[in-house]
Amino acid sequence: MAHIPSGTTRELELVTFRQALEAANTPSEEYDIAKWIYAPNFYSEYRYILGTRGQKPLICIGINPSTAQPDHLDNTLKSVERIALGNGFDSFLMFNVYAQRATSPDDMEKTCNPLLHRENLEAFRYVLSLSEHPAVWAAWGAIIEKRAYLPLCLEDFLLAGEERGAKWYCAGAVSKKGHPHHPLYLRKDEKLRPFDVKAYLDRLDLGGSV
Repeated sequence: MAHIPSGTTRELELVTFRQALEAANTPSEEYDIAKWIYAPNFYSEYRYILGTRGQKPLICIGINPSTAQPDHLDNTLKSVERIALGNGFDSFLMFNVYAQRATSPDDMEKTCNPLLHRENLEAFRYVLSLSEHPAVWAAWGAIIEKRAYLPLCLEDFLLAGEERGAKWYCAGAVSKKGHPHHPLYLRKDEKLRPFDVKAYLDRLDLGGSV
């Protein structure tokens, strides 16, 4: 079933990322925490992280989460896992430019919730810390054009990545506007290649606000 937001995230009492991480590391009857990391660890209007645990994770960045949960991956996440394993990684971490769940990006809130963005940025710093040499897969497609605040959020993630020495990659064809390919419909043997996210952001219109 598609997820349509029940309202704006400003109406919610947000679980901070640190609170969500603590819960994600607590045994659950719903799924195996030795295999999965899921924050928050319950289905909600937003999601910071969903992925598998390993020594060499691939961090994949989409635009916003949909309905996927541990042991119930959607087709996009199944593709992410295939590409990660096919490129020599032992796990994947799905992260998003904006944490609000919405199956259709058209349903995302019109203005950025700075508190949600702040906690999402904390989540990104955490996933970067899990690797000595973080690998980040840019995988948001043209959907980043849906909201003016999305490139600005991404700019913060670029800066956080620079602090940790992250290397950015893309997979599949880059669009005429330079957008990296979305994971869906990629060949299962698609190989990652370097992606200059800074040059990409320099070409985008950063006229929104966070």
